[in-house]
Amino acid sequence: MKIKTIMLAGMAAALLTGLSASAQQAAQPANAVIPEMPKETTRTGKHVNRIIDMWKKGQPVYYAQISGGGYEKGKEMAATKADYITYEMEHGPLDFKELQEFMRGLVEAGPTRTGHKTPAVIVTLPISGTTDAVRANAWMIQQTLAAGVHGILLCNAESPEAARLMIEYSRYPFAPRVDGLAQGTRGNGSQAYAARMWGVTPQEYLRIADPWPMNPDGELLFGLKIENPRADANVEASVRVPGISFAEWGPGDHGFFILGRPGTYPAGHRSADMQAVRSRVLAATKASKTMFLNSCSDNPKSDSYVIDMIKDGTMICTGGDSPAADIGRKFTKRTDPF
Repeated sequence: MKIKTIMLAGMAAALLTGLSASAQQAAQPANAVIPEMPKETTRTGKHVNRIIDMWKKGQPVYYAQISGGGYEKGKEMAATKADYITYEMEHGPLDFKELQEFMRGLVEAGPTRTGHKTPAVIVTLPISGTTDAVRANAWMIQQTLAAGVHGILLCNAESPEAARLMIEYSRYPFAPRVDGLAQGTRGNGSQAYAARMWGVTPQEYLRIADPWPMNPDGELLFGLKIENPRADANVEASVRVPGISFAEWGPGDHGFFILGRPGTYPAGHRSADMQAVRSRVLAATKASKTMFLNSCSDNPKSDSYVIDMIKDGTMICTGGDSPAADIGRKFTKRTDPF
């Protein structure tokens, strides 16, 4: 069965257009005077963040995952076919200097086949996704972004309040004001190294280091791992927090709660309770016009498995360098190099 690429493109278009007017206009808060950033036209060329360019074309994206790694690992990963790299610090080493060096390695060995300076890099952090934990660990969010990465995936994202705090700590105080979000708190000095990694001036970085598609000129992506029963109960509200662009259902961790063991493919995924969780998260992303992440593993049935995931609405797949990803790219008739 042929995929209807127009349906995928429609999802991306909905993300771009389904925004309140206040999300795109700066407004002065009553208690502060905020200097207005230089007004520049919306970009028409490539985004810094390769994921955004793929989604705007209606294409699913595929990622590779690593746990730590510095400059040499960055040079190695610069040649990945993956659209982005998950840099895992939830259970891997929490080392921001190494993360900086990884980004430098990507830059110096780039650009990518698609002409982007680097693959996008999305980081997971060892922050439990509760309100108190996110508030207490805002420093991790700001250190991560200062390394020049392209987004953060909040693990065990239990509440919309936790998601909201992540977005607020990731935004600059002068960023366009958005209904439902308080003024951003990201500080001066965070832009210099990150701008070098993105290949833009510090002033331009300050303008575009904002969540997409909430800000159409933004280059940062923020996601939620919905991976425990408390997160499940709030998923519909959590994925609607302004600035959240994608979510996943976390079968591994859900397996601990539902199966008493990691929910590995395929046996764990076949459980009716596990499928109910996946269906709820998928439905919530569709209703909120955010993107859904799901495993598209390379396995004996990968031809049908990855295609079925795409047909079901998956727009982020695992295995960026795997044969399964190549099957998915060919199925959606991707024309960009891979």
